[in-house]
Amino acid sequence: MLEIVYQDEHLIAINKPHGLLVHRSKIANDATEFALQLLRDQIGQQVSPVHRLDRKTSGLLLFAFEKEVEIAMHKQFMEGEVSKKYLAILRGYAPDQLDIDYPLAKENGTMQDAFTSFVTLQRAEIDVAFGKHATSRYSLVEATPKTGRMHQLRKHFAHIFHPIIGDRTHGCNKQNRFFKERFEMTTMLLHASQLAFVHPVTGQQIELKAGVHPEFKRMMELMKLAFEN
Repeated sequence: MLEIVYQDEHLIAINKPHGLLVHRSKIANDATEFALQLLRDQIGQQVSPVHRLDRKTSGLLLFAFEKEVEIAMHKQFMEGEVSKKYLAILRGYAPDQLDIDYPLAKENGTMQDAFTSFVTLQRAEIDVAFGKHATSRYSLVEATPKTGRMHQLRKHFAHIFHPIIGDRTHGCNKQNRFFKERFEMTTMLLHASQLAFVHPVTGQQIELKAGVHPEFKRMMELMKLAFEN
């Protein structure tokens, strides 16, 4: 059963698990379950997603009950009026804080502005050799994307040479293989932890939070990271 974080007459938010697609996709023929259909079955009502999360990204996913609310929330996301925060575990010791201003290419090759800020919450060093290093170092960060480009956080962290652990497309293959073989971890350590927006019907400020899922928590415990979100 999906964890419902927020629900009113117009909107509903879940804490999506890692590995669950938002909806049916031509590029993921192996999937048999989708957040959209699971939620519809769970609550017995039609809903529509107002934004997207990658399959391997967990966390807050917002749906609308009505078309007018769906359109209004789409507009807020498109115009950057929704505040989003993510937790991620990165390779290496990341800077204390950093603004990443690095344009990203669309599918047609044209460039888009893309801006991400992040702060490092904790660093970890585990007593496991990796390559030529006697230990392995990682960082737990909180990221705030100011734009909403496809795979923005994944590409931005790869750009600064601190890729997200478990990101097979933009990350470090050696690290991903290490985590799979050593810890039997196959997900991506990226979690949508907070959303804040103005309710399109009531005008109220809505602030949502979602805790990390078991696999993310297991990796935090392994690294002796104790952040509470």
